[in-house]
Amino acid sequence: MTTTRDGTTANAQADAPLNTFTNCHVGILKRLQSLDTLPALLEPAAQARQIATDSLAFFREAIFEHHLDEERDLFPAVLASAQPGAERERVQAMTERLTHEHRAIETLWKGLEKALKRVGKGQDADLDVTDVHQLVTAYAAHAGYEEKEFLPMSEAILGRNSNHMAALGLSLHMRHVRQPTAYI
Repeated sequence: MTTTRDGTTANAQADAPLNTFTNCHVGILKRLQSLDTLPALLEPAAQARQIATDSLAFFREAIFEHHLDEERDLFPAVLASAQPGAERERVQAMTERLTHEHRAIETLWKGLEKALKRVGKGQDADLDVTDVHQLVTAYAAHAGYEEKEFLPMSEAILGRNSNHMAALGLSLHMRHVRQPTAYI
């Protein structure tokens, strides 16, 4: 075995070209191992796109409409049927609170909407986790208050006169019935 001027053996110099192939294999295997994880990542990515797309449609079609139904039909009906004095004042305060919460929730939504559209299209998006959580928490608190406080009181107030409950039902029905289109 001979030693060269740089201190390596002649055998080591002869093997150097083979080390290039070994190093390539290490790099190739690392990339292939990374590729092997891709299928597992595609499912959550597809799920994220679907959730974003569904949420965009749902918020526009259901939540905004729900807020309108409450503000145009339910709140005025309960206010009109409430007894003058403390009951009507309580209903007024509650409907003002709920309306304010509607606007706050809608504002939170509008802050998320652009990023959700990007996610729905599979594009990079800066979706703020804190903002998403804040929206979910705000709506849960809003719905909880409405379910525990406002709706039971509304049922008691409107239930005193079956015509009032029927009028509310008819109003809601008419708003959501598809109007026939004229054919020419």
